[in-house]
Order: sequence, then C-alpha cells, then structure tokens
Amino acid sequence: MIDIAMYGTKGPVTLAGVSDRQKISLSYLEQLFGKLRRAGLVESVRGPGGGYRLARGADSVSVADVITAVDEPIDATKCGGRENCTDDGKRCMTHELWANLNTHIFSYLRSVSLAQLVAEQDKPDVTVMRDHRPPTSRKPEPETIG
Repeated sequence: MIDIAMYGTKGPVTLAGVSDRQKISLSYLEQLFGKLRRAGLVESVRGPGGGYRLARGADSVSVADVITAVDEPIDATKCGGRENCTDDGKRCMTHELWANLNTHIFSYLRSVSLAQLVAEQDKPDVTVMRDHRPPTSRKPEPETIG
C-alpha cells in the first residue's frame, strides 16, 4: 500500500511493478489486492496503463484498515481471544495482559496513516561513523550510506 501511495500519484500502479520493487510474489499480491479492493481501499483500473490506485486519500487510510482488510490477525493472546488459553480450556493468568496489549497495538495502528508511512520514506539517509575507535578529541568523519 505504501508503494501504491508513493508511485500512484501519476496514475495507476501495476502489481508487477510493486512485485519487482518490493520483492513480493505477484500471485500473493493479487490475493491481497483482491481483498483490499473488496474493502474499498484500492480501485482497479483496466486497460492499457491500468493497475491499482488508492480509493481514498492516503491520509484517511490507517495501517489498521489495511491489516483488517487482508484478514491479518493482531493477537498477542495464546487463545485468539477465546479465553481457553490453558491445556484444560480455561483462561490463563496473563490473558488480560495480552488482551490489553492487543487493544493498544490496534489503537496505535489505527492512529498511523498511510500518508505518514509515505512521508517516512523521504527521511534523509542514515549516517554511520567511519571511525569505530574509542572517542578522542578528534571527531570522526561521517559517512553517508544509501
């Protein structure tokens, strides 16, 4: 979805292009994008120059929207929320801890938009120090990677 948001500003993006750039199987992308289309997150464009584009602005699509659309579970509990965590089918002592963690994770993912993730792709390159010896009075020279 980040790829579609980034490269879709000039027109529809092909899944073959996403597959090449992101090193994801084309058949797997086809399955995912079928689900994303049914959830109303992307639109398909047929014909020459066709592909996929976002169905709404990247600022109104959350990570939680994407995860929910593709049926990826967000669950830290051992039992899938059914409260049958132990071998004898009872609720474990830490069930509430993990269930509350699920709530926090989902809340966070709901607060992160696709637009935010796209903006993070434009961050400056990482700087690594060339000189790995213990610090002296001389500052090591930075080396830019990427």
